[in-house]
Amino acid sequence: MGSRHEHWPDRAFWDGYLSVLGAARIKPESAKWYVIRVEQYFKAHPSVALSAHEAVHVQHWLDQKRRMGSLADWQFRSMVDALRFAFGDQLRAPWATTFDWDGWRKVAETPAPRHSPEAGRGRQSGDVPLHRKALAAPATTPSDGRSTRVAPLIERLVTEIRRRGYSIRTEQAYAQWVNRFVDFHNGVDVSTLGGPEIVRFLEYLAVERTVAVNTQNQALNALVFFYSQVLKLPLGDLENFVRAQRPRRLPVVLTRGQVRALITVMRGTHQLMARLMYGTGMRLMECVRLRVKDVDFDYHQIIVRNGKGGKDRVVPLPEVLNDALAKHLLTVRAVHDEDCSRGFGEVYLPEALHRKFPGAGRDWRWQWVFPSERLSVDPRSDKTRRHHLHENGLQRAIKLAAQAASIDKKVSTHTLRHSFATHLLEAGYDIRTVQELLGHSDVSTTMIYTHVLNRGGRAVRSPLDTLI
Repeated sequence: MGSRHEHWPDRAFWDGYLSVLGAARIKPESAKWYVIRVEQYFKAHPSVALSAHEAVHVQHWLDQKRRMGSLADWQFRSMVDALRFAFGDQLRAPWATTFDWDGWRKVAETPAPRHSPEAGRGRQSGDVPLHRKALAAPATTPSDGRSTRVAPLIERLVTEIRRRGYSIRTEQAYAQWVNRFVDFHNGVDVSTLGGPEIVRFLEYLAVERTVAVNTQNQALNALVFFYSQVLKLPLGDLENFVRAQRPRRLPVVLTRGQVRALITVMRGTHQLMARLMYGTGMRLMECVRLRVKDVDFDYHQIIVRNGKGGKDRVVPLPEVLNDALAKHLLTVRAVHDEDCSRGFGEVYLPEALHRKFPGAGRDWRWQWVFPSERLSVDPRSDKTRRHHLHENGLQRAIKLAAQAASIDKKVSTHTLRHSFATHLLEAGYDIRTVQELLGHSDVSTTMIYTHVLNRGGRAVRSPLDTLI
């Protein structure tokens, strides 16, 4: 009981905190969300004594929340204010007087990379109501009254998305587009809008915001889903809208020497992940979401679960990685055992597996092959877990490695997948085999790598070379 009192705010703290909010003229309906935000913060730091919280804890928490992209701008600002009232006005922490609260409020005005540590598909329910697990809310300020109209619609949108088992990223993106659509039309009741208003919004994105084709198509898909599945309203003139066409571009491919140079300058877990991606052709999220049970050392293969399009496939496990991967898993097992001894050790389970197999979340076989270095809070269930590594770290490591290796190409994690496919074709493997390994539904998608093989000096001799 004493430990709980030391690490968790007691009744006196919350009474004082509500008094602070009242003195700041925070309305009761808003105050409850301030309390929820502060509760989420303390739940994410269960081992930190109440008096031991420092600026670095708050900075990390705010940075993590912003990178997850799960909060609208006004929600992020209210989170900053909630923590400022807690540590500055209630606890009167010395560091809170010099902490850059205003700077963090301005962070909400700049875009952050979208990320969800749960990165899986489907819904895992917990004891938290749906409205607290919804990953987006109106981007307008709550004082103008729009949030009371839009929030229930966002909740219905989230429900429809989770019923269909769509990914958490789709949930975040669709909710964001609905919010932006509402803001664009100044909070007008969306049930009175339709096809013409959606077309105007998409034209605004294309002409004034000059967004990419994929972004415009994503916005269109989100709004079509919202009107057809949530509002159950016809869209009328939208049927005449012409979707923007995605330009067809050739992939960037590294030579074998460039792949070797790239991997050589990398270190640690990121190097292992880069080698695995090049050796198997896995996509970025397929690699970071890899589970222990899907690595088969005996058959030298990896089962990629729930890949793009919800498909499973089998890819080869490079024999050269056997020892390195096995050694890595020993380290991961030790971390997992330590988490279990501290009362944690549970990972996210897809679909309804957590109900069918209550203990599977702590089973070693279901653990991430590449877990995060720290525990964090699941945005859907509010449970503290060790999620997989953030993909941004691997992306950044590969970019820096390409610079260090003096590779004058635009190198990304997907470049390793492109190089995997191209080098297999160079080695004489047939196109159907490569298609199956990449998980392409249509062989025409895989055929783009044959265009790479047939370009340039390999297939055509430049006329400049024939000049005497």
